[in-house]
Parts: sequence; C-alpha cells; structure tokens
Amino acid sequence: MATSRDARASTQEGGNKSDSKETRLLWNPENVRDVAESVGISSLSDEALRTLSQDVEYRIGQVLAEALRFMRLGKRTSMTVKDVSLALRVLDVEPLYGYDSTKSLRYGEATMGQPFFYIDDEEADFERVINAALPKVSRDANYTSHWLAIEGVQPTVPQNPTSSEARSQDLLPKGPGANSALAALAGHDNPNFRPAVKHAVSQEQILFFEKVQAALLDDSPDPEVHRLRQAALAAVIAEPGTHQLMPYYVNFISNQVTHYLDDLFILRQMMELTNALISNEHIFVDPYASALCAPVLTCLLGRRLGSENGSDAVKEQYQLREVAASLIGRIAQKYSGANKVLRPKLTRSCLKAFLNPSMPSQVWYGAILGILAAGGPEAIKVLVLPNLKAFDSTMLQPLKEKGEASRLDFEMVIGAIMKTAQALANNDIIMDGSNGATNDREASQIKDFLGDIIGERIVRLANHKINRDVLDAMDFQ
Repeated sequence: MATSRDARASTQEGGNKSDSKETRLLWNPENVRDVAESVGISSLSDEALRTLSQDVEYRIGQVLAEALRFMRLGKRTSMTVKDVSLALRVLDVEPLYGYDSTKSLRYGEATMGQPFFYIDDEEADFERVINAALPKVSRDANYTSHWLAIEGVQPTVPQNPTSSEARSQDLLPKGPGANSALAALAGHDNPNFRPAVKHAVSQEQILFFEKVQAALLDDSPDPEVHRLRQAALAAVIAEPGTHQLMPYYVNFISNQVTHYLDDLFILRQMMELTNALISNEHIFVDPYASALCAPVLTCLLGRRLGSENGSDAVKEQYQLREVAASLIGRIAQKYSGANKVLRPKLTRSCLKAFLNPSMPSQVWYGAILGILAAGGPEAIKVLVLPNLKAFDSTMLQPLKEKGEASRLDFEMVIGAIMKTAQALANNDIIMDGSNGATNDREASQIKDFLGDIIGERIVRLANHKINRDVLDAMDFQ
C-alpha cells in the first residue's frame, strides 16, 4: 500500500494538469522497471512503463477474480494458495512452485526504507522432527467381489443383509400411501425412518428460521419489535439460503393462516412473509406457487377474518383482502409461465365466490379484486360485467336496503366494482366529462346492461371511454 501511495505521489508531482486527468496506476511502475532491468532492458520509456504497469494490474485482477470463484465454490471466506494455483491453471499460466499450502499464510513486515512484507515460515526444531513418530502407512487399495444373489437366492456373506434384516424390511408397509419419507415430513411417528432433509438443513438455517418465526409472531407495540419484524422480512428477501427452508416456510404460513383466522395481526404477517418469499430473487419458488396460493386465497375469500366487530376492525379486514389480492396478482403473473393452469384456477375460484349470494359482502369485495388481479381487464370484461346485472338485483339491492348498518360494506363493494371499470378503461377516471359526455341512449344501455345501482355510478363518471368499453362487453353475452 505504501509503495502504491509513493507511486501515485511521484506521478502527481511529475505530471502537469493534463496528466492528472489520466488513470492512476495501482501497481508501482518502479517494480516493472526493476524487473525490466533484471532481464537486461536498461532503457524503458515512460509510456511503455505505464502500459506494462496497466497490463500487470489487469492480469493480477484476472487471477484474483478466478481465485475468488474457487474460494466461493469451496464455501470459504479466506483465499488459499490452492485457489490462486487453480486460477493460474484455468488461465493457462504456468503455476508457481513452492507455495502449496492449505493453511493461511502469515506475513511479516520489515522496514527497509519502505514497508516490505515476507512470508513468515514457522521454524521447525530439527531434533523434534527426527525423534517424532513416523506416520502410519496407508493401506493399499484392493478389490474384491461377491455374489449379491445366485439364481434369486442371496448367499449368507458379510456383504449381504442378514435374514433378520430382510424380515424387518418385509414388515414395513407397502403401497402408494406408505411412503415413509412423506409420513415423517408430515409429522407422523415413524421410528423406522428419519427424513434426510432434517440432516441437510444446517443449524444456522434452523436458527435463522426460528428467529424469523419469533420476530413475525411478536405483536408487541414496541418500536424495537416492529424494527425487528422489518429486519426479519428484509433478511428473508435477501438471503440466498432461504431455498433450503421453503417447505418449512410454506408449512408455517399454511398452519398459521388455518389456525389463526381470528387474529388479523398474524394473518397480515403471513401475507408479508409470503410477499418476502416471492420477492427473493435467489430462490426457485415455482414448485411452491400453488401451495402459497392456498393461504393467500383464504385471506382473500375467507368468510370471517378477525374477531372484532368495530369499524376499525372492518377496515383492517378490507385492507388485508387488498394485500391478499395484490399477492394473488403477483403470483399469477410471475409463475403462470411454469404453471399454465394457475391463473385460470385462481380466477375461477374468485368468480365462484363473487357469484355466491350466500357469501358476506367482504368476500364479494375480495373476489372482485382477485378476479382483476389474477385475470386482468379481459377477465373483468368477459366474466364480471355480464353478471353485474344479476349481482345488482340479488346482492347489492338487499345490501342497500339494510340501511346504515351495512353502509360501509355497500360502498366498499361498489368501490371495488368501480376500480375494475377504471382498470378496464386503462385510464384515470375523469369526473368533469372531458372524455365525452354520456348521452341518454348510452346511459339507458349501460343501466339495462349493468343494473340500476352500478349503471348509475358508471354513468355519473361521464367518461366516454369507460362507457364504450362497458358496452363492448355486451358482445360477450
């Protein structure tokens, strides 16, 4: 480092203003001059010296980059001499001899006008080396053969299983439903088998998973706890080793959503965890997309979410359904290429809940947003708009007649339908009629097609583009 600083200082002092704009060298050009003089080149111009120094920097960087690759492949954080030797071999460069060590080298520092570093070799006691015990001689490799079976009968040799071991294998359950690995992963008691995945996950990953669980399930209002939850979600997004824990995360989310439908905090945290998993760019989530959709659909279309009945609790339920709808849209968009039936299946589930009169209004709200998120504007045009007239008469009218008690639910459902109309037009809703006023003929057609309540809201927008898209949907009837 000191040599590099001296080189930079000398370059800056000797150059003019135009030279200061040139690229500074990290490698000391004087070292290149010393090597040139050692091979008999006494006169070397400054331009050639600078060019050679730049080439040395490039070659050393190339070797270091390859050595770092071997270090990371070896799952180590410290570079060894072997990594550099392998890098030189890959780059077709003659390797260095005499520096083959699997241990980290220790460097000493000596001052000779400027800092000078050298390899500090350990001094060995000659007497101790002579009197030390000789290492054991390794056994020679040999090969042998045995008969696994002779005409279908296993001979009683040490390499073959004994008769008692064979009988224990015969007593194990057989059939398509007797997979011991799946039974062990499901949590059933099975003393004959322990899943290998429990041994494949390291202790650090298990500890990380437990810390994430504890942070997400802690509902303390303390700001430090909130900061810890955000840090846990950020770690799930950025951690490459999350792929090893994906089955555990999916199982954890499903269990929490299934058993705590009355706790909005836990449901919201599970949606945040799902969002973190699908935001991680280092893991392969495609095989788990369908499994992740199940708890998200539960939060989107669940009949009853939470245990409180106040207005604030109801608003939190609607917010939770909005988050779940956005997750459904992300999953459908991101993983529909690998799973062709994922998007139609999600859209069909939401449509079934939307057309069910026995469902509460909160479910209708989530179903409308789910159809828009999973199917897009085309699904709204083909599936939702032709059914809005029946929805208006059989569901919205009774909800409106309940009065002030259901006013919030009524407005939320209407707002979701208007949001789909805005997405259908692919334009901001303009309230001043600048997109063209709605004439009486268009207004009559829209009300006949959509019903009185929804049709009146659409006509009131005075957006000609939305009116035209709504009327175009009449062709799909």
